[in-house]
Amino acid sequence: MNDKEFCFIICTNDELFLNECLIFISDLYIPEGFSIDIITIKGAVSMTSGYNEGMRSSKAKYKIYMHQDVFILNKYFLINLLNIFNCNPSIGMIGMIGAPELNKEAIMWSVLRFGCIMTKADFNLPYESELCDNPGSSFVVKVIDGLLMATCVDIPWREDIFDGWDFYDCSQSMEFARKGYKIVVPEQKSPWVLHDDGVALSLLNYNHYRKIFIEEYKKELPD
Repeated sequence: MNDKEFCFIICTNDELFLNECLIFISDLYIPEGFSIDIITIKGAVSMTSGYNEGMRSSKAKYKIYMHQDVFILNKYFLINLLNIFNCNPSIGMIGMIGAPELNKEAIMWSVLRFGCIMTKADFNLPYESELCDNPGSSFVVKVIDGLLMATCVDIPWREDIFDGWDFYDCSQSMEFARKGYKIVVPEQKSPWVLHDDGVALSLLNYNHYRKIFIEEYKKELPD
C-alpha cells in the first residue's frame, strides 16, 4: 500500500463528462510528497464490479471513487481529505453529503442530511477554494451519497448482491461500519463539488435494490 498516493477511480460511459471531470482533477493542489493516479473503468456491468476492479488495480492508500459527472471545485480538496483522515484513525471514508441515520425505508433523501453539493444551476456563482481550519469538525454519518466516496482502507464492494447502479453507496457505508470505521462528511462553507447529474428517469431499479439493502442490513436499521 502506497501511503503517499491518491487514486481516482471513475466508471465512465461518456467521454465528454469524463474529460471535464479530469480537467478539474488536474487543477487540484497535491500535498507535498504525494502523487495522484487515475483509473477509468469502461463497460462495467455494475458500479460495485467497476469499483472492485479499480480497487484491486491500485496500491494507493487513498482512493476516491467518483461519478464521471462530478467536478471538484475546491483546489484544496486532497489536502483537506488527508487532514481529515489524519485527525482520527477511526475515520475510514469521507463523502460530500450524508445522513446520520436512515429510516426503516432506507431512503437517505427523506431524512436529515449533512453536507452540500453544487448543481449546474449554481455553476455561475463565484467560488473560492476552502482549506479546512478544523478537520475534526466533520459530521459523523451512517451513509453517504455515492457521487464521491473517498477511502483510506480497502473494503470490497458488495457486487455479490448489488449488481446494478443503485444502493452501492449505502451498502459500502454499512460495510465500513461493520468493520468498525467511522464515515464523515466535512463541514463545507460552500460545496466542494459540482454534480451535473440531470434527472433520474426511473425508480424501478432503485426500489429493487432498496429491498435488497433492507434485507441485508435489517439488523442495522430502525424497526
